[in-house]
Amino acid sequence: MTGPQTPNDTAPDAGRGFATTGSAYYPVLVAVFTGLVLISNVTATKGVAFGPVIGDWSIITDGAFIVFPLTYVIGDVLSEVYGFRAARKAIFVAFAMQAVASLAMWIAAELPPADFYPNQAAFEAVVKPFFQLVIAGLAGFIVGQTVNAWIVVRIKAITKERHLWARLIGSTVLGEFADTLVFCSIAAAAIGISTLDDFLTYLALGWIYKTVVEVLVLPVTYRVIGFVKRREPTYRPAV
Repeated sequence: MTGPQTPNDTAPDAGRGFATTGSAYYPVLVAVFTGLVLISNVTATKGVAFGPVIGDWSIITDGAFIVFPLTYVIGDVLSEVYGFRAARKAIFVAFAMQAVASLAMWIAAELPPADFYPNQAAFEAVVKPFFQLVIAGLAGFIVGQTVNAWIVVRIKAITKERHLWARLIGSTVLGEFADTLVFCSIAAAAIGISTLDDFLTYLALGWIYKTVVEVLVLPVTYRVIGFVKRREPTYRPAV
């Protein structure tokens, strides 16, 4: 039988300004975070072009643009409410599940297809790029989310509970840039990007789009953070 837990029993960052990870909300947020990352890596296997916009210039991105920015919204919530180490734990969980997904898909692609299964080539066409995208995603994800979480916590140490917008936007701009740079550098070839102009367009638009989306959903992020803070019994506002 164990005695009552103190904040430091469940989250090394817990204390003034953060909650512990022992409540019902933290695992739900980690599950949503991990699910969004997995969905993003599958949808990223498709290159997407909108245009032409000006002459023969098109907007080039990948299918992950639909949900990937939301991973940073959840990452901001985890960092703001639970602290850097708790956010890093969530990042490691998502990292591990991406690795499991990659292995499972590789094994499924290598297994001999049944006689009645006509879609082996189509399955491989999706799965084979996924391996490279997983490597790109894992690298970009670890770098970007770690930068994002670290900046949120560092700015919070200075601003306390004030200026939430500053740490959310500041962490987004730098975290998304680090993530997008690493991811695009590895993933471009997997989705068929072969020229420098297309790569720079892919990089710039990916970074700008993800940043703009996070700024636009800032009111939602505010409300989610406020909701979790009010209902986390161990959360102690920073002063």
